[in-house]
Amino acid sequence: MESKKMDIRLLAQMALLTAIMLVMAFTPLGYIPLGFMNATTMHIPVIIGACLLGPKMGGVLGGLFGLTSVFKATIQPNITSFVFTPFYSLNPQFHGSGWSLVVAILPRVLIGVVAGLVFQAIARGLKKQSLALVVAGFVGSLTNTIGVMGLIYLLFGAQYASASGNDPALLLGIILGVVGVNGVPEALIAAVLTLAIGKVLLRAFGKKPARVQTETV
Repeated sequence: MESKKMDIRLLAQMALLTAIMLVMAFTPLGYIPLGFMNATTMHIPVIIGACLLGPKMGGVLGGLFGLTSVFKATIQPNITSFVFTPFYSLNPQFHGSGWSLVVAILPRVLIGVVAGLVFQAIARGLKKQSLALVVAGFVGSLTNTIGVMGLIYLLFGAQYASASGNDPALLLGIILGVVGVNGVPEALIAAVLTLAIGKVLLRAFGKKPARVQTETV
């Protein structure tokens, strides 16, 4: 009976987080257009969900993030959307492929898995839930940035550089610059938001995450 209650509770929590992500995905809250690409805040609920429900459910939420990015890149494309969807081509030179799905989905799944594992390790090992939320937020966000930009470089390097108006020979430096200039500040913001929102939701969901039993510090 207790197991059944836990399953219902988990489904309710997943439904709530899924609804939040869908609202974000189809409003400017989730994807912010920047001309040749979109900035995103969709990783925040993935990280928070991973902390609350564990790495497996975090991976599921990350997969949802990835699917929404494929859909968004297909119906509202910009000049580099082909790296996120096989269903869009800027022109015959710049076109998506099956690898686009890897770029769009794999790093997003890893956000939830990595953030969930980091949260559990710190919350269990050090019994410091607040620190666990902060580190999970930071690492989860960097997982997204490094994963996406790294796969773009490996799978679409020359196409991506040319489509965005950059010299392909300079692409590695540009990507490292994106990680440093954009990725690190985004990770710091994610850490703060994960702490603030995560603490509230941990109390709302019963003070302790469904998959981790630790003392709150």
